Amino acid sequence: MAVKRRLSASVDAELVAAGHAAVAAGTAENLSAWVNEALRRQSEHDSRLTELGAFLAEYEAGHGQITDIEIAEATRWARERAVVVRGEPPAGRVAG
Repeated sequence: MAVKRRLSASVDAELVAAGHAAVAAGTAENLSAWVNEALRRQSEHDSRLTELGAFLAEYEAGHGQITDIEIAEATRWARERAVVVRGEPPAGRVAG
């Protein structure tokens, strides 16, 4: 088990309420566990963004900067192949 340290932090009231709601719903053991999990997810997210930035820097060093046009083309390509799994497909698209 990880070593725990007591912490004092100011948190937006609606987030505290959300944490208490999670405890009441049984999806969190207690408010401390709920906050700990949120901090863990943020830490992992930040780490992934750092790794992605390093990957992109390495890729662009070897292949040149990714342009706005290339990003737009990749976005269009991905959207054309996306499968709607919930809701209605955008106008002009057939659910696949």
